[in-house]
Amino acid sequence: MIKIFTGAEIRKLDAYTIEHEPIASIDLMERAAQALAAAIESRWGKERPLKVFAGPGNNGGDALAVARIMAGKGYTVSAYLFNTTGKLSEECHANKERLMATEGTEFTEVATQFTPPPLDSRDIVVDGLFGSGLNKPLSGGFAAVVKYINASPATVVSIDVPSGLMCEDNTYNIRSHIIRATLTLSIQLPKLAFLFADNEDYVGEWQLVDIRLHPQGMESLPTEYALTEENDIKPLLRKRKKFAHKGTFGHGLLIAGSYGMAGAAVLAAQACLRSGIGRLTVHTASRNNGILQTAVPEAMVEPDLYESCFATPTDTDRYQAVAIGPGLGQDISTANALAEQLNLCTSPVLLDADALNILAEHKEWMQAIPKQSVLTPHPKELDRLTGASHNAAERLQKARDLAISLQCHIVLKGAFTAVITPEGHCAFNPTGNPGMATGGSGDVLAGILLALLAQGYTPEQTCRLGAYVHGMAGDIAARKKGETAMAASDIIRCLPEAWQALQS
Repeated sequence: MIKIFTGAEIRKLDAYTIEHEPIASIDLMERAAQALAAAIESRWGKERPLKVFAGPGNNGGDALAVARIMAGKGYTVSAYLFNTTGKLSEECHANKERLMATEGTEFTEVATQFTPPPLDSRDIVVDGLFGSGLNKPLSGGFAAVVKYINASPATVVSIDVPSGLMCEDNTYNIRSHIIRATLTLSIQLPKLAFLFADNEDYVGEWQLVDIRLHPQGMESLPTEYALTEENDIKPLLRKRKKFAHKGTFGHGLLIAGSYGMAGAAVLAAQACLRSGIGRLTVHTASRNNGILQTAVPEAMVEPDLYESCFATPTDTDRYQAVAIGPGLGQDISTANALAEQLNLCTSPVLLDADALNILAEHKEWMQAIPKQSVLTPHPKELDRLTGASHNAAERLQKARDLAISLQCHIVLKGAFTAVITPEGHCAFNPTGNPGMATGGSGDVLAGILLALLAQGYTPEQTCRLGAYVHGMAGDIAARKKGETAMAASDIIRCLPEAWQALQS
């Protein structure tokens, strides 16, 4: 797991490294600058001029050190240090002195009036105005500089974070006062703000730059947030025993598919059967019986007494896992049946799609959800459950609060799907791509999760493993089909490859 820390916690890590390595602060900055310069050099050649914008703090010190190093590599470098208060951090001042002693670099220190340099499409702007320590929106001259850079056609590389962006919550930020980076070179670890959809236009592509912060410091410092890695997932996958049989891998119940929405049930069922379940029964509107029997012959079908929707609760005692929701519809008969079904379920259930939408209309029913259940909302479905959010940071906090309140697991779907435990811990999933933003993709995930629950994986293991392999199959499909042409069924077709890759 890659831990995600707040800006304040990152400063603690720096201090821990300085004390326990030990290393002088200026030498740690030099190490960071060397890594940042190497990342820039790996992408752009010397034909691209560098315009370095440095602030008065340590982010500016990083930028000035990068300017000196790149000049030494033969790049054309112009550096601008904004020192409007006459107060530079100790490290920034030291790197200013080092840069001024370096030949071949154009250096300007801005104390009052700033005449901005022309910026064209060949220029690479290195943004080192403000880093992870920012706690209020930029204003005045710094906001004007940000707007000037954003209005230019230059390629913008931000050091650590785009200037003006706060590391966590930007609810009260001024969006026009944030750098729009082409590339963000994040020092050592990602920032929480990078994983929110509403910050995409500011962060651009982001890349981690390893500066060898002290590993014990990172290990010992607790955090509620982390980014999942493949090495976290592979050990979760269980090896199948030679004498296993279909009963070994569980019997799952999928309650899905109103008339006209049989496709959702089909997709979920097919994904479930491609994810290792022993047996699957689909409870669906009776008019869907022929469709399910034909499209998913490996599944058993339990037709509802009603022709067009789920309206008859069913006994769940013989199943190891139950999923409710894909294509269910929101008929009043279905809503009432869902309420009754939840009262019949004593073990954790998976609730998706219309099951969540029904609960959003009858919030008092949510208390009947068994503890350790799994809820899989996309952002709008979560908003219906918890009330509208102003941004992704607020939405994530509401999802964490809901998980804690219900003592359930929540899979908040999207880019960097958030897997949230009943304790409020949040693991972001790194797999997946925009091609998966298509109807039926969520149904596929529901089927995968049902299969894992039925096989006896814990709810937390189910959510983390299921989200990862769902995105992994989507990435395989994108390589084969391209993101534009992808359909949800392509994800299912690529599940075998994804599972094989995790088993290798």
